[in-house]
Amino acid sequence: MRKAIAERLQACGLELHPEKTKIVYCKDDLRKKKYPNEKFDFLGYTFQPRRSKNRKGKFFINFSPAVSNKAANAIRDTFRSWNLPKRSDKAIEDLSRMFNPIIRGWLQYYGRHYRSALYPTMRELDRDLAFWAKRKYKKLRGHFPRATHWIARISRRSPVLFAHWQMGCRVTP
Repeated sequence: MRKAIAERLQACGLELHPEKTKIVYCKDDLRKKKYPNEKFDFLGYTFQPRRSKNRKGKFFINFSPAVSNKAANAIRDTFRSWNLPKRSDKAIEDLSRMFNPIIRGWLQYYGRHYRSALYPTMRELDRDLAFWAKRKYKKLRGHFPRATHWIARISRRSPVLFAHWQMGCRVTP
């Protein structure tokens, strides 16, 4: 199979990368065999068998993409580089104006397929916002649960403030 693909690509003037190229079994409800390669990463997505729901509400296994672990870790690294807890001189609206375009871009790109895979990553942002609130307001100092509840109230009161709140990834205290 690999040789046939290599020959076809060579006819088009292309070649396979010897280390990166692999043949993957696209396992789903119709293909149930076991193979060593059943998932792959491409352009920030991981393609693998995932549970999906059809129009009638029935669940099935589908070979579909979602944000890859590598991309999610890169997003979390970016959150850390923002140093949100140390920006206590800014209001929450200022933070929203500063970071919303970036967050919206991630949601539009990685949230195109299997959006719920982004929820844990966005909860990390909410956690950082709670640390920011804890540092900014005296009544929240030393009370992380109270800061989380405060951020949750803000997310319910004005869901348009941050892009991930608009997509339905609400803060749960």
